[in-house]
Amino acid sequence: MERTPWYEAGLRFACTGCGACCTGAPGFVWINQAEIEALAAAMDMQVAEFESCCVRRVGIRRSLTELANYDCVLFDPETRTCRAYAARPRQCRTWPFWDSNLSSPEAWARASEFCPGIGKGKHYRLSDIESRRRAFHV
Repeated sequence: MERTPWYEAGLRFACTGCGACCTGAPGFVWINQAEIEALAAAMDMQVAEFESCCVRRVGIRRSLTELANYDCVLFDPETRTCRAYAARPRQCRTWPFWDSNLSSPEAWARASEFCPGIGKGKHYRLSDIESRRRAFHV
């Protein structure tokens, strides 16, 4: 028998566009070939050019690169937006509905400490949350 998740009544989230999830701490934004191609097109670049400046290998996987301050390479500090938002990777599109944030109410609360959109805005039903959670595991 499957246990009902603690967020069965749903959760609220609305992206405020603050850029906190794109900046500040080292990490990985995992990407696949289709996402690389879409990002390159969104940036009006050839795939090889985009890979050369914006992609790093981590073992057998690939991730977007980070700047020296750990900001995502696609983050524009002047506008505080993603330079390729419409083509952003699945990992970015599914924030904050990641396993790591949904593991407990405490984990959700910790994520809300740096993400002002958690707990505000649109109410996501359990089915919507699960769909996003299953799309990418972080």
